[in-house]
Formats: sequence, C-alpha cells, structure tokens
Amino acid sequence: MQPFTIAVPETTLDDLRRRLANTRWPDDGAGWEYGTALSYMKDLARYWEHSYDWRAREAELNRFAHFMAEIGGTGVHFVHERGRGPDPVPLLLLHGWPDSFYRYHRVIPLLTDSFDVVVPSIPGHGFSDRKAMTTDEAADLFAELMTDVLKYPKFIAAGGDAGTLIAQSLAERHPDALLGIHLTDVGYPDGSTDFSALTEPELAFANYIQEWWMNEGAFNMVQSTKPQSLAYGLADSPAGLAAWIMSFMVSGATGEEVEARIGRDDLLTNITIYWVTETIASSVRRYYLDTHAPTGPWRRTPVPAAVAHPPLDAPLPREWAERRVNLVRFTDLARGGHFAAWEEPELYAEDLRAFAKELQKL
Repeated sequence: MQPFTIAVPETTLDDLRRRLANTRWPDDGAGWEYGTALSYMKDLARYWEHSYDWRAREAELNRFAHFMAEIGGTGVHFVHERGRGPDPVPLLLLHGWPDSFYRYHRVIPLLTDSFDVVVPSIPGHGFSDRKAMTTDEAADLFAELMTDVLKYPKFIAAGGDAGTLIAQSLAERHPDALLGIHLTDVGYPDGSTDFSALTEPELAFANYIQEWWMNEGAFNMVQSTKPQSLAYGLADSPAGLAAWIMSFMVSGATGEEVEARIGRDDLLTNITIYWVTETIASSVRRYYLDTHAPTGPWRRTPVPAAVAHPPLDAPLPREWAERRVNLVRFTDLARGGHFAAWEEPELYAEDLRAFAKELQKL
C-alpha cells in the first residue's frame, strides 16, 4: 500500500486537445431522440478543448488521500479518508459505469464525521490496473482490500449501478465481513423472475424496466457481446468517448438537464478520467465477462440492507427491494437520479448515517 498522486502528463492533455480540434463530425444534426445530440456534442467538445481545466480538477482530487495497493497481482487505486469521529465506521463506496470513483467526490467530506471512507476504482476503471474483472472477482478483491490490506474486521458496502452488484456479491460471498449493504438500486426483473408472484407495483416496475431496456439498453447489449469492436472508436476519439458516455448519463433526459443536476465540469472530469487512464476498453469488457461468467440462482442473503431510492431513477417499489435483500431501511429520497451520491450528496450522506445508526441497534 503506497500513497498515490494523480499527475497526468502534459503531453496527454496536449494530445486530447489536438484530437478534439480534429474531430470529424457526422453530418446529421439529429437531436437526443437518436442518441447524444450533435449540437450538444459540438458545444461540449469546444468547451472541453478551450475552457475545461483538468489541472484545477486534478488539484482538487489530490486533496484526498489516494493510495495504490497490489492485491492478487492487480494494482488497485483507492481513496482512504479517515473519519474524524470517536469511532468511525468503515465504509466502502462502490461506483458503476460510466461513472468512476469521482461519483463520490462531493459526498466524501460529508461522511468523514461518521465513517472511515474507502472509495476504490474498480479494476479496469480509473487509476486501477486496466484489467477487466467479473462482479464476483471484484467483490473478492475488495473484501481483501478492506480486511487484509486496511485491517477492518467488518465494514458497510454501499453503491449503485455496478456498485450494487458488487455489494450484493460481497453479501453473498463474504457475509462475515459485512455490517450491512446500502444500495440505490437492487437489480431488475429478468428472465429468471416469477412474474406471477409479483405485486401490482412490482409489475408496473417490471414494465417500466422492459420499456427502458428497449429504449436505453443498447449500450449493455453491445458491451456484453462486442466490447472490442466498440473500444477502437472510443479509445481513439475523445468526442466519440464523450458521446457514448453521455448517451447513458442522460438516460431519457438531455445533456442540458443532466448538467443542471451534476454540472458540465464534473461530467467532463469523469469523462477525462476515462480518457487519460485509457480504461474505456477494459471498463466495457467487464460487461462481456459478467455476461459469460457461470452464474447460479439468485440468492437473498441475510446481510442487513438499506435502499435509498432516488425519484428520477426507475420507480422502485419497496416490495421488490424486500424480495431482493434483507431490507431494514427503505427511503424514497426527495431528489436525485441514478447517480444519487453525485447529484444529492447531503441526502445520500444523511441516509447512510441513519442506516449506520440502525445497524447499531440490530
């Protein structure tokens, strides 16, 4: 375990600006209904080239305590911010795709009053090694990070998106290491679901998810079947990379609407992390590995769980959460979407603190 400083070479940033300046744009000015809108992307790329300041964001990120550790031959990057309170609870925050450890940069300072906060980059993402892993492999690695490297006997795992999957895998594979799991989503009805057993709210949720997959799920199909074909363009063109990431970040909205919730500079910092670390290929390859990994039947574990549901995400009913996890807390957040910790850090931190207090009573 060694201290780590983010220091992107200036030649990498010069190359990024050169590629942005030489972008070859499509000639179809379609709007958001076709994917990332051309007019938006041209404006975003122009801002990225001429106005966005990576060095300022790099300096802000380096205010956190960053480390690298080698675990099972894999280099793992993580932020480790010690809590200020008398008995801070170890907390592992797990990001998804197409976000990064940066998802949590706003909430980390709000949590150190109660928690020792650990925020890793999933291998294949960010500053960890460019090595794609299945969800279960990542769960095993993070269990080792928390218990063997950082010496925490037990901890809370929290996440959303792919972070949800890793937290649930931790609950199944390493239950003795967990105090609880805190999630913003709990998985979705699929081919293994017994729809005859679902309640009316759950059926409405299932119909919503089915429609969402038809309209928004193309990225998952491509990344689960042909990630390498996709990777050539995304690794070569920063505008192409940004357009692909933004098409999922908006998910039924527009770039302008998402910027109002997250901010343009924040969106570009996340995208720039993928660019300067050259991890887009390994990050999308994770989908292929998970799709082709052997899996058993879904198992609901006894690990205590909390679910904080943001209103701009899929309309998750409490009944579905109870079906998926050992639910001890369910919160309908007042605001926020799929990236709740990023969009509404105060609400997210408040719910995590409340969950930790409830765990003390169990």
